[in-house]
Amino acid sequence: MDVEIRFAEKNDLQSVLELRYEMLRIVNNDPQMTFSEQFRRATEEYFAEGEQFTVLALDGKNAIGCATMSMIVLMPTGDHPFGKRGHLMNVYVKECYRRNGIAERMVDALLYRIKAMGVTNVSLDATESGRPLYEKLGFTPSEEYMEMNF
Repeated sequence: MDVEIRFAEKNDLQSVLELRYEMLRIVNNDPQMTFSEQFRRATEEYFAEGEQFTVLALDGKNAIGCATMSMIVLMPTGDHPFGKRGHLMNVYVKECYRRNGIAERMVDALLYRIKAMGVTNVSLDATESGRPLYEKLGFTPSEEYMEMNF
């Protein structure tokens, strides 16, 4: 399967938002889920100006998946001397494209970039169906979330 993985740019905002809303409807088991104008504006602003970067999976010109790494800066600790951390969010691939390694490729791209930035820890909230992928990539589970330390 020839799927391109690349970092989203500003002109990709609509594709990213559509995929995120689709993912939220599935995760919340509510195909009719609607989003208020305030929610939509805040989401658009976050993707346009927030401390994050997103990758898209493209089959030709069709966006079929996305994943976002949100940046978190906390006070430095001994284990995390720079205080830079990431939170992996919204890893999503359209159903007919799943089980082809696309999510893994998207997460790998995000992890590669974040390591180069000096980030020492990444956390994520995983669905049950997502846990095997994250464990395969080296994330360790806890009761509240999964994480990876570099």
